Amino acid sequence: MAKETRATRALSKAGIAFTVHLYDYDPAAAHIGLQAAEALGEPPERVFKTLMTLVDGKPACAIVPASSEVAMKKFAAALSAKSAAMMKPANAERLSGYKVGGISPFGQMKPIRAVIDESALAQPHIYLNGGQRGLQLCLAPDQAIAALGATVAAITA
Repeated sequence: MAKETRATRALSKAGIAFTVHLYDYDPAAAHIGLQAAEALGEPPERVFKTLMTLVDGKPACAIVPASSEVAMKKFAAALSAKSAAMMKPANAERLSGYKVGGISPFGQMKPIRAVIDESALAQPHIYLNGGQRGLQLCLAPDQAIAALGATVAAITA
């Protein structure tokens, strides 16, 4: 597995400090984010999943702890929108340039709006997918927010 991806290049180019963590990705896992947290030996509230969505028909990323679900109404409201829905996996892969299970919010094909759940701010560091299945990036929450130009809001159910 390569340790350099579009995500790592984007963070490096932005001058954001991060560490790379590899783990054995289990494609049969019921909850990929929870499997990643367990494999990394980290609490699930510190490992965040990137979910590709459509908000009023436009793409956006919801970034929430692996142990949580997105509250779509709260998510839409965070972007001053009326509705939000999950994007079909094939569309998420095409738009992001990453495979499902390895979608990173960093280094996507085109920059899109992102909202990080406010619970990230309570963590000393968070893990986000690095653009490959089995590759996580660890960084300070404020650095992730800055790198993405993300909105911070309560978006979990």
